Amino acid sequence: MRTYHCFWLLFWAGQPHQSFLTPLSKRTSGFPEKEKVLILSGNSRRDLHRSKRSWMWNQFFLLEEYTGTDYQYVGKLHSDQDKGDGSLKYILSGDGAGDLFIINENTGDIQATKRLDREEKPVYILRAQAINRRTGRPVEPESEFIIKIHDINDNEPMFTKDVYNASIPEMSDVGTFVVQVTATDADDPTYGNSAKVVYSILQGQPYFSVESETGIIKTALLNMDRENREQYQVVIQAKDMGGQMGGLSGTTTVNITLTDVNDNPPRFPQSTYQFRAPESMPPDSPVGRIKANDADVDENAEIEYSITEGDGYDMFGITTDKDTQEGIITVKKSLDFENKNLYILKVEATNTHVDPRFLYLGPFKDSATVRIQVEDVDEPPVFSRPAYIMEVKEDVPINSIIGTVIAQDPDAAKNPVKYSVDRHTDMDRVFNINSGNGSIFTSKPLDRETLLWHNITVIAAEINNPKQSSRVPVFIKVLDVNDNAPEFAMFYETFVCENAKAEQLIQTLSAVDKDDSYSGHQFSFSLAPEAASSSNFTLQDNRDNTAGIFTRKTRYNRHEMSTYFLPVVISDNDYPIQSSTETVTIRVCACDHRGKMLSCNAEALIHPTGLSTGALIAILLCIIILLITVVLFAALRRQRKKEPLIISKEDIRDNIVSYNDEGGGEEDTQAFDIGTLRNPEAIDDNKLRRDIVPETLFMPRRTATARDNKDVRDFINQRLKENDIDPAAPPYDSLATYAYEGNGSVAESLSSLESVTTDGDQDYDYLSDWGPRFKKLADMYGAMDSDKDS
Repeated sequence: MRTYHCFWLLFWAGQPHQSFLTPLSKRTSGFPEKEKVLILSGNSRRDLHRSKRSWMWNQFFLLEEYTGTDYQYVGKLHSDQDKGDGSLKYILSGDGAGDLFIINENTGDIQATKRLDREEKPVYILRAQAINRRTGRPVEPESEFIIKIHDINDNEPMFTKDVYNASIPEMSDVGTFVVQVTATDADDPTYGNSAKVVYSILQGQPYFSVESETGIIKTALLNMDRENREQYQVVIQAKDMGGQMGGLSGTTTVNITLTDVNDNPPRFPQSTYQFRAPESMPPDSPVGRIKANDADVDENAEIEYSITEGDGYDMFGITTDKDTQEGIITVKKSLDFENKNLYILKVEATNTHVDPRFLYLGPFKDSATVRIQVEDVDEPPVFSRPAYIMEVKEDVPINSIIGTVIAQDPDAAKNPVKYSVDRHTDMDRVFNINSGNGSIFTSKPLDRETLLWHNITVIAAEINNPKQSSRVPVFIKVLDVNDNAPEFAMFYETFVCENAKAEQLIQTLSAVDKDDSYSGHQFSFSLAPEAASSSNFTLQDNRDNTAGIFTRKTRYNRHEMSTYFLPVVISDNDYPIQSSTETVTIRVCACDHRGKMLSCNAEALIHPTGLSTGALIAILLCIIILLITVVLFAALRRQRKKEPLIISKEDIRDNIVSYNDEGGGEEDTQAFDIGTLRNPEAIDDNKLRRDIVPETLFMPRRTATARDNKDVRDFINQRLKENDIDPAAPPYDSLATYAYEGNGSVAESLSSLESVTTDGDQDYDYLSDWGPRFKKLADMYGAMDSDKDS
């Protein structure tokens, strides 16, 4: 239980010349018994002045957290001018006046109306004064005093955080700093021990300790291992009153985590591992995984694997999976069951981040043995080389062997192998291969100038299991032989002036050869024997693969000889020597004095890429004649005057649409009567229609000739006259038929769709009497009648 002590204040006011004492109230017990009196002057306002006094007391104490039922008494204000007749009035102003503090205006007693809290406001400054109630004038000068709230221990210590989090490395020494906690007390630190805080540990021993005055938490146990326990919860108490009995206290929680250090080496869970690998496994393929366990975490648990010993040191490799810290064993080279079927490796696991402080615990690595068993598989044949390069001369005869490829079955069974050429790489079937021994030979002639390299693929497959096959590229280079004669580099057609002088150069020749020459081509030029002596020109070999043509005489006449054809023999120096005869065309032309050509018989020299002037004029005349013909034809067509087709309100048409109805076959010539169309009035009511089935059978009779129609006759005569005088009419006979039906034709429709109303009105039995031509039709309609009857 908290104990509250009350202190009471008393104010004494006196006149300068006379003063008296009023005894203190019993409620002021606990203060010194010394009387404290404030003496005020009683003169008028104009003469107010502070009298000489032996002491001044302007600070008073009042206990906080008063729990009584009455107002807490503070003190009394009294003036020697007060005669007790109620003529004076006491006034209080300042901090809390009228609210926290009130004064009895008649007696001057000051009281506190509410419970005061020092932590909210420790000091109050007030002013007191006595005035004349009737005049309102002060009879005493205003006096200022201080009320200081006296502290009691009513606040427990409070930590700055509800929960503290801290971490330290595992295996730390005793006394290692962990964290510092701080608690504050709102009580007055200058009065007593209410704000003196002392720290102690309630939970967390024997692992940690706390300094009582500073709140620093330290380790108290040696070699705390994270792998055994990682989290600790420590409860710290802060108690005021210096930790004495009755003091108030507060607590906080400190969560302490041990962080990892590399104090554990990696360890393989087993000493030997077994794996199997098929011999067909390609390089860099994984064989298996091994893992060494490390109790540490994060970078302290990172492991590096390596192969330190074993007969498969150069056949296998091992890498580390950074995510799982596993060692992945991979194949570095191709395996061969027939050569070696078992490999033994020694694999070592080492920590990559070693802490020197814990080297005394032993080496931070471990090793294990790995046995890898190679499994036999049916492998395809293996060629002796990864690729073959062969050479062959282009003049070799067909079926000549140019090389051999060799493939063997690597399995222990040594199955026989057959060879073939992939025809997708040899579409022209230039080469073939012996399926038994792999000899490649030609099947067609070769030409280096057409194709220098032939790239084919040879397939080797097991005879017993053709699916087991392999391929190898074969590059065949065709070697050159001198089988092509040199020839002109271009077609030479030149000219010589009529006024040319002897020994004048008119053309320089050069040659090319499709063959390849390792030392370079050397061509020789000469005139053909038949032209060497009788030619009007000479040929000079320049010995640099060029030659020049020179004139032999002084003048030439194009009227006597307009064109010369000079045969030139070109030879090479390779073996065997190849030569060809090429022809140079030389035209004789008229030239000016500077040798510039003016005219030649060969227009192609002047217009090598165009047409001659005569040809252009002829083409232009043809175009003009064609245009004149088109204009005349259009003019004649416009002069023709044609009357309109419709010369009356009747619709007259040039053509008649015939509805071809088989009817009675070829004998049916009475499908309709054209006379009805010419004259609707000539229709015979008794004439039968052949497009419908007649109700009664009787022989048709000939109708009378239709009367002539004047309108139709005039129309036909007019059209006949127009065709006779039309110059554009075709020069052959033609027949134009005109028919006239008129309005309101009594012939009505030619269609048989509306001839009868129902199928029941028809009797088709007579179709059977028309002969074999109508047998199919009679069967069809007879079947229809039988269906209706049923």
